[in-house]
Amino acid sequence: MRFTKKDLDWAAETRVITPEVRDSLVDAFQQKYADKPSLSFANVLYYLGGLIVIGSMTLYVSTAWKDLGGIGHLAVALLYAGAFLLAGRWLWKGKGQIIPGGILITAAVCMTPMAVYGVQEVTGWWVWNEPGAYSDFYRWIKSGWFIMEVSTIVAGLAALRWCRFPFIMLPVAFSLWFMSMDVTAVLYGPEFSWEQRKLVSVWFGLVMLVGSFLVDRRTEQDFAFWGYLFGMFAFWGGLTSMDSDTELGKFMYCFINLLLIGVSVLVQRRVFIVFGGIGVSIYIGHLAYDVFESELLFAFALSCVGLAVIALGLQYHRHKESIESKVVNLLPEAMKRSLPQFRR
Repeated sequence: MRFTKKDLDWAAETRVITPEVRDSLVDAFQQKYADKPSLSFANVLYYLGGLIVIGSMTLYVSTAWKDLGGIGHLAVALLYAGAFLLAGRWLWKGKGQIIPGGILITAAVCMTPMAVYGVQEVTGWWVWNEPGAYSDFYRWIKSGWFIMEVSTIVAGLAALRWCRFPFIMLPVAFSLWFMSMDVTAVLYGPEFSWEQRKLVSVWFGLVMLVGSFLVDRRTEQDFAFWGYLFGMFAFWGGLTSMDSDTELGKFMYCFINLLLIGVSVLVQRRVFIVFGGIGVSIYIGHLAYDVFESELLFAFALSCVGLAVIALGLQYHRHKESIESKVVNLLPEAMKRSLPQFRR
């Protein structure tokens, strides 16, 4: 249950609580959530600046960086990572500025791929094959990137040991998502087929989702969000790109997306309902443009289905607690205790 300052004002006005209690609660909550991410203007500037810094050293690196060579890549990565770490630690420990400090530490973790690339370029130690320019890391699927991705994951997890900041999971989950693509080249070689690529993506994404589920709400802070998001990119992306020549296969795709919508209720994560809803819409589009293209009544029937779904939503809204309670009670006790909302 969520409530705002306006709700406390209402409670004080209707004498549910005294004005003094209201003021004490507001002060206590402001202190408790002072360092929690929010849409305040300051936090927006913190994250926007952090994303610009991270992007400048990762996504927006151009082919001009090739002239730096291995020593140049390594020197820039270590210089930036060191500066980010020192500034982030100073803000975090010295000034108590958790959010900007954590963002700078995340930026330091994001320098890991460039540092590892520089080391590999200097030593000539490419585990599988030389992948090409560093700027291609974010563009092409190659086995040569695998060590860079593993190193970034290790660096991120190490940073989390002494800096419990959920945003650090962004480069970790992002690297796992990239690994779900590059691991195909590791397993099947450079001549892998796209069917193999899709299959690996589905299974890798599923493992990411299970891993995120296992860590979900184990702590007060949310360390599972980025894992869920990029896990869905891998799983749902691979599933959606699979071609099916039969209507049964396409229906199963729709059914899986409906299951994702159901999972969103159980684990209370909107990311499942977003991707599941998009998947169902894709299947409905297939029915409209491929199966029933020449059927005039299909549009009317589909509108009736939409109205029925809205009516179902109204009933769910009215009896939400009762419905969710009944659904959860149908689960075995061990499975019920494993749901994130029932964890202590």
